[in-house]
Amino acid sequence: MRGDGDGWVVCDAGHRHWGRFGAAGLLLRHGGAVLLAHRVWWSHHGETWGIPGGARNSDETAREAALREAVEETGVDPAHVRLTDETVDEHGGWSYVTVHGRLETAEPPALEPTDGEATELRWTPVDEVGDLPLHPGFAQFWASADAVDRLL
Repeated sequence: MRGDGDGWVVCDAGHRHWGRFGAAGLLLRHGGAVLLAHRVWWSHHGETWGIPGGARNSDETAREAALREAVEETGVDPAHVRLTDETVDEHGGWSYVTVHGRLETAEPPALEPTDGEATELRWTPVDEVGDLPLHPGFAQFWASADAVDRLL
């Protein structure tokens, strides 16, 4: 479903970003693993790994947008997701919010991409995430020890 947030904008630093009202993604943890999506080749920074997410709509909080995008892209049951924290990457006039969450189920479900934006979903052990070719924005987030420490 297309929302009013879909569209490209230019931040104060002159960089082009997706999401007229910013963007948000869900870093979903289950035990010692996080859910990652392998982005399709034609997408912005295609063939990299990142988290489910996308443009925020004008009437959404970052948490609402991140959860909506994760449900749309993965089919994860939102009733089992507990949102715990968030990290904001501010670009001046545009921001990306990484919403941290925990999946509260006995076992992580086998999830398949549901909207064509990813070719694969994977529960990736935290200590293996950095070994993957990561989306540049997610790589910068992941390199921040403070951000990753909050997951554990």
